[in-house]
Amino acid sequence: MRLVFECVECGSHYLPPEAMVYPDGPASPIWCTWCQTAKRAAGVREDPLLARLALATALATARAAHARTAADEPAVTRTDVRPSRPPVSRRARSGPGALRSKLA
Repeated sequence: MRLVFECVECGSHYLPPEAMVYPDGPASPIWCTWCQTAKRAAGVREDPLLARLALATALATARAAHARTAADEPAVTRTDVRPSRPPVSRRARSGPGALRSKLA
């Protein structure tokens, strides 16, 4: 399940890697790549409480979206169930064969 985050600095939405790790370091759940690079260069560290809140919000949003799509999908039911053989006609039911099956 991929999580989409919103940068608290610039407001853009971004999609970090699933492992939350970039080649140059960990991905931030509160800053996009450009803002994270600028903040790292300025020596600013991300707030761990804000990071946990961003992760929890992204997970809740993803679960709600998954529940909505699961509820919208129709259940697979067979409403048109047809017998394997055609029904027996009245003519086929009358006669000596039908009488023998009733007596047995």
